Amino acid sequence: MTIDEVTAIASSALYLVVKVAAPVLLVSLVVGLLISIFQTVTSIQEQTLTFVPKIIAVFLSLILLGNWMLGELSGFMVELWSDFSRYVR
Repeated sequence: MTIDEVTAIASSALYLVVKVAAPVLLVSLVVGLLISIFQTVTSIQEQTLTFVPKIIAVFLSLILLGNWMLGELSGFMVELWSDFSRYVR
């Protein structure tokens, strides 16, 4: 196994991590931004106000996108394990 193959595997793994994590992070970012705008407009400075909606939004996004995320990760692992004999050489 050459350095180029290892680099390609690491690169595709990092891309997969970013691709799988991005939707949940974006949902958290948008909800946090909306809550902070709401807090600014209403002058409410409660710290826990941002925490609960973010947790609920992230939980719902994991419920909705969990099947896709698991499919992407397991597809990558199947691809790696199917080529395992080539990597051992």
